[in-house]
Amino acid sequence: MTTSSRDAIYVTSRDNPVVKDLRKLSQDSTAYRKQGRVWLEGDHLCRAALARGLQPAIAVYAESGWRDAQPDWVQAAGRNMVLADALMVEISSLESPGRMGFVLDLPAAPALQPLVASVILDRVQDAGNVGSILRSAAAFGFGQVIALKGSAALWSPKVLRAGMGAHFALRLVEGVDLDALSVLGIPLVVTSSHDGQLLNRLLRDKALPMPCAWAMGHEGQGVHVSLMAQAALKVRIDQPGGEESLNVAAAAAICLHASALVASPA
Repeated sequence: MTTSSRDAIYVTSRDNPVVKDLRKLSQDSTAYRKQGRVWLEGDHLCRAALARGLQPAIAVYAESGWRDAQPDWVQAAGRNMVLADALMVEISSLESPGRMGFVLDLPAAPALQPLVASVILDRVQDAGNVGSILRSAAAFGFGQVIALKGSAALWSPKVLRAGMGAHFALRLVEGVDLDALSVLGIPLVVTSSHDGQLLNRLLRDKALPMPCAWAMGHEGQGVHVSLMAQAALKVRIDQPGGEESLNVAAAAAICLHASALVASPA
């Protein structure tokens, strides 16, 4: 059943077409590619989108959350929908469903931008890792993230949640072929757990290039040999504790922070 008021459309039927689309966007990692829209659940992600000047196509509220809806958020949306609480629970993929969310139009797929400090994801498949790397990229001044084919879907619900709003500060290019990286025009720096120069030494000697494109590899296999062959520099992270390797998201945070130190020395 659907009813309307001056400010919102009220929906109680699980067969409503918008509800069906929301269910897919929330629970299918690649549905955004078919629909051309993404689902942001919870006020944190929604606030981050608004702070970047994005306008939601639809603002969706649980009935119990509608009474607390912020007037400026209501006005910012192209339209507002209020769902019965049970429907909001059904749509959500969270253990504790949010009381509101935004549907955003998916940004147009950008072309690779040359000469921009970038992060290359080489078949990084864990959504939590990808979201964490996006956060580090945004925090440390890397404006572009390039996902090679085989990487996790950048706008999937899990990556969006892990990114905590970093998506809206970055140029995101996905489904990229290895050959396309030649347009970047900046040094390619790859990480390795066993080969290459020590990161601390490169910092000490001021030998870490910036801007550059850091390549972060598959969780188990690392950077692909074909990408490794294109590297201007191979880097390994000092690990005095003796561990064999670091989680790719942790490694990315360390490497990108090092580059930020080069760009803005204390």
